[in-house]
Amino acid sequence: MRVPVLLCVLGCLSAAPGPAAAADRSCTDLRQFYTGKGFTLAGVPQTEISAPYLVGSPLTALQRSTSGVSVLPSGGWLWLPVSLQCGTGYLFSCSAAEVGPLVQTGSGEHLRTCPQGPTCCTSTMEDNLSGLSARETEGLIREAGRSLQAAFNALHRSFDTYFTELHSRSERSLQEALSPLGSLYSQNTRLYGDLFTDLRQYYRGSALNLDETLSEFWSRLLERTFKTSAPKEVSLSEDYLECVAKQQETLRPFGDVPRDMKAKVIRAFVTARSFVQGLIVSGEVVRKVSQVSLSPECVKALMKLVYCPHCRGLASIKPCSNYCSNVMKGCLANQADLDPEWQNLIDTMIQVASSFSTEPSLDVVLTSIPARIYEAVHFLQENIDIFTAKVYQKCGTPGEPGTGSPTIHESRKKSGSLTASEYKPSPTAGLRLEMQVSDLSSKLREMRQYWIQLPVALCSKLAAGSAGQDKCWNGITNARYLPEVMGDGLANQINNPEVELDITKPDMTIRQQIMQLKIMSNRLKNALEGNDVDFQDASDDISGSGSGMCASDQCSRNRPYAYPPDKNPVRGAAAAPTRLCSLLLLLPLAILLLQR
Repeated sequence: MRVPVLLCVLGCLSAAPGPAAAADRSCTDLRQFYTGKGFTLAGVPQTEISAPYLVGSPLTALQRSTSGVSVLPSGGWLWLPVSLQCGTGYLFSCSAAEVGPLVQTGSGEHLRTCPQGPTCCTSTMEDNLSGLSARETEGLIREAGRSLQAAFNALHRSFDTYFTELHSRSERSLQEALSPLGSLYSQNTRLYGDLFTDLRQYYRGSALNLDETLSEFWSRLLERTFKTSAPKEVSLSEDYLECVAKQQETLRPFGDVPRDMKAKVIRAFVTARSFVQGLIVSGEVVRKVSQVSLSPECVKALMKLVYCPHCRGLASIKPCSNYCSNVMKGCLANQADLDPEWQNLIDTMIQVASSFSTEPSLDVVLTSIPARIYEAVHFLQENIDIFTAKVYQKCGTPGEPGTGSPTIHESRKKSGSLTASEYKPSPTAGLRLEMQVSDLSSKLREMRQYWIQLPVALCSKLAAGSAGQDKCWNGITNARYLPEVMGDGLANQINNPEVELDITKPDMTIRQQIMQLKIMSNRLKNALEGNDVDFQDASDDISGSGSGMCASDQCSRNRPYAYPPDKNPVRGAAAAPTRLCSLLLLLPLAILLLQR
């Protein structure tokens, strides 16, 4: 009886067209859109899916029930697909469990992301479009990141060009400024050149201690100057010259120039190098964060935002702006957590850039180095008799008594006709520096809110304008989006209606970049005070001045000025109080141990 009854039912049903068939709409537009995105038309329906159908058989439609499946009309008698093998070959003898894997129900019930309703999308199409929406959004994020990286690179090139030109101009002026010194310049050109080489290497990132580098320069210059001023018949040993050099700090043979110049040069180069490092680190943070993959929850929300309207036949309707904001704020919640430290870094970099034009300005400090060296040497030559007498008291008298004075006086008289060089900066130099600082500061300010503006920038490409908020895609249909817009950052997404997030599990890659921003901000703040934090960090790991990172031919120049075991009274006198202080410090400890 079951076969006749079923055939009767089928005959009655097939006598008239099904109601779904009459309402089916063409999927031509979606098919064109789908192929335009690079997908094939295999499995893409010709008309909207408004009744259940069998996967792989567009001519057959099935509907599941608790006991099995029944045949529905779809334009004529339907035949069982060859792939369905159960029972005696008749459909009514197959169970729902056997047919289920082959069946997709209609009215959008087969879709996992898009809302239910008449649709032109199959589950395979939904998966393909979901992956596409993720790739396209990640592409937009990376494109924005590359644009910001390019801006940082441009700032770096601009400042680096400006700074290296200042440095080169100063180095080229050495001969003009120091040639009046005669042999003291011509015979020691390498000494002056080495100073500029060390400064250049420091700016480029070499692990040099600028304080020690400059101190060594003045010590070596003092040796050369004293040796040049001494009588030719007097032989000065290396130990004696070391003793002379050691008097630089106490006797101040060059006046206040070394101390003043050291403070200004160190501050200028530390801030310049830290500023360049800040630009580089900022660009690297953008690059790494822009490569972070979107979460599965975000991908699902993006599919619903971007391509579900196409599946529902609403391709011309753009997403509501508030809806888009919630999706993007959820997807970029971890990135938005960069904002506080990012703004802190940008603000500090603007402060550093502004310091370049603070008196003494960066251009004056760099280009006046040769003039300051000449001023120091001239001061010593003017006071060579006084200095020599004090050196004789500290280090002893070299050679025969009284043989040095005539030559020294002659040297002083010859140099007495020289006048101290006064550095006069170019009138255009200050203007160029002001323009450089202004350009750096204005462009850095534009980058200040990048991470919290990124969702806004992405939605500007996707969402409807403010005038279309009553007729826009709200994730379900063409109507106003009612939920409120979430705040920025991971913690504010706890009630995000569009993206499910576990706010207790932040992205570790982004957390690492937040730490990099903090470290760089601290470096820049220390640089404003003239503190070389990079060297201090290196000295924690490498004893000395970090000279293990320099080339072999440079290490001898970059080492702290070292003195061999002393044979003169000055060195011994300095060592004795040190040993005495050490013994006094140990005495209370020894008494305490004896009492116990």
